[in-house]
Amino acid sequence: MCSICGIVDFFHNDNVSPRLVQEMGTVMHMRGPDQSGVFTDDPVAFHHNRLAVIDPENGAQPMTRVHGGHEYTIIYNGELYNTPELTEELRRKGAEFTTKCDTEVLLYSYIFYGPQCVERLNGIFAFAVYDKAREMVFLARDRLGVKPLFFSFAGTTLLFASEIKALLKHPGVKPDVDMLGLWQLVFLSPVRLNGVSVFRDIFELRPGFRAAYCKTGFQVQRYWKLSAEEFTDSRETAIEKTKWLITDAVKRQLVSDVPLCTLLSGGIDSSIVSSVAARDYGERGLTLSTYSFEYEGNKESFKSSLFQPQGDDEYALYMADFIGSEHRVLTAPTEKVADYLLNATIARDMPGQSDIDSSLLFFCEEIKKRHTVAISGECADEIFGGYPWFYRKEMLESNFFPWVHEPMLRAKLFRNSVLRPEEGYEALSDKYREIADDFPRLDTDSETMLQSRKATWLSMNLFMSNLLERKDRMSMASSVEIRVPFADHRIVEYVYNVPWEIKFENGVEKALLRNAMAPFLPEKILNRKKSPYPKTHNPRYEQLVKKKLSEILGSGDSRLESILDMDALNAFLKQDSGTWFGQLMSKPQLIAWLLQLEYWLREYDINLIL
Repeated sequence: MCSICGIVDFFHNDNVSPRLVQEMGTVMHMRGPDQSGVFTDDPVAFHHNRLAVIDPENGAQPMTRVHGGHEYTIIYNGELYNTPELTEELRRKGAEFTTKCDTEVLLYSYIFYGPQCVERLNGIFAFAVYDKAREMVFLARDRLGVKPLFFSFAGTTLLFASEIKALLKHPGVKPDVDMLGLWQLVFLSPVRLNGVSVFRDIFELRPGFRAAYCKTGFQVQRYWKLSAEEFTDSRETAIEKTKWLITDAVKRQLVSDVPLCTLLSGGIDSSIVSSVAARDYGERGLTLSTYSFEYEGNKESFKSSLFQPQGDDEYALYMADFIGSEHRVLTAPTEKVADYLLNATIARDMPGQSDIDSSLLFFCEEIKKRHTVAISGECADEIFGGYPWFYRKEMLESNFFPWVHEPMLRAKLFRNSVLRPEEGYEALSDKYREIADDFPRLDTDSETMLQSRKATWLSMNLFMSNLLERKDRMSMASSVEIRVPFADHRIVEYVYNVPWEIKFENGVEKALLRNAMAPFLPEKILNRKKSPYPKTHNPRYEQLVKKKLSEILGSGDSRLESILDMDALNAFLKQDSGTWFGQLMSKPQLIAWLLQLEYWLREYDINLIL
């Protein structure tokens, strides 16, 4: 993968600074340490950092091609999985390729098809094209938002980048956070609302959207949205089509000119991806490398719960043996998990998921020692119905985001005069209803089908976006590219219209997925209950983060002290607490999140506009 950023101003060329775009790109160096490049023209300055995955010897960016006497320049972050088909199609139209990389294929797709090119792409991408003849910069982001793209305006100057930290290098973009941003942090973090960030004047190009900036202005347009359609296939056909779509998606994403591995937790999703990949590798006489994750001291400290009934070790090793992979278990030291909280905050540009983020950052650094590309099982739960709000109607009708277990748990730690919690809760409840009511549906949908569609819509647009953001930031901060085959839009489009009775057959979560991929899994894995990404259960972790927080609060220059209710915080630290985000976040994670909030307020010099 890569990073992209740019400065564009068709009205005042003096605002376009090659030096500044270089500074913007430099702060994202780890996204692409193999090569950097700058392109400048009077109204445009582009920067690109490259992580070479396909055709490492060629494919340098920014890439410029001339066709029909017109010049086009692209910067691109992503992978195209239908490159072979597009290449042949474009050759027939007259394209002459000089590299084997998908960057050139994407650029010619724009040259021949214009802004409509995005509708032909199967992949993960965020890119910008400078169309010199039209005096226009075109931006686009993949359908599900696997790759990030943020933008802001400083007067007439458009600024865009893969990460927010790059935008903040521009003097016209301030680290201002207003009430909506603060409410997102306290009530929703690490989830964000689509189309915005927690910063007041920084926005994201939403998944499935494209944009164009020229002298007539900045126009944003949706090019893809889920559609509700009548389902006419039989149960058996649905199973076969699902199996084909998943296996095809995985195989397409195994293409790499650098070492590739899979992440294998022993859960059903990662096991499916790893099994399909291992078979494909085996047919080519290769052995797949796989990794699973563990925390120091977890075996001694683990306590079974409804949400996490068992650890992953036993299942990961069992599955690795079943598929014949070269497997490694990576163990995160407790001190590292605590120490990496700061780096994880910077990687995400906001407080995130505490040790769930910091441990992944550590694991990706370890993976990078042997591999540059990893394939993961993310997104299956959101698409196939793996969360309780898919089948517990009351969770969707609570008028608040169903994965937030205790909305006021964090809010009560803040001063009422600062947070205005009741006002914030109502504002976000309105946002929830607005998003939840927008899901595509048919007049003929049954009650269970409506619930399935609504849960899928919410999960994909919000919950999944957080998981993808986390995977992208922590991996790219380690110069590792992670691919997610379940986020293939063809799978999403098909499964969205499969009746709930097939997806949840016999009351089994993700029954369609299990039935479709049964030939690839042993019974022990096929029937395993969902177990989420692990958290540390080592009591040493809580001791470490509590000590770090106490030291900061006692230092005399803490930013938190001005916004926290210290009596409420002290009371919280002395008692047990419930969960506040999904099933993973409990007391140690909340303490760690407060640490991340302090780091963020200080490191980014946040200006709270309350």
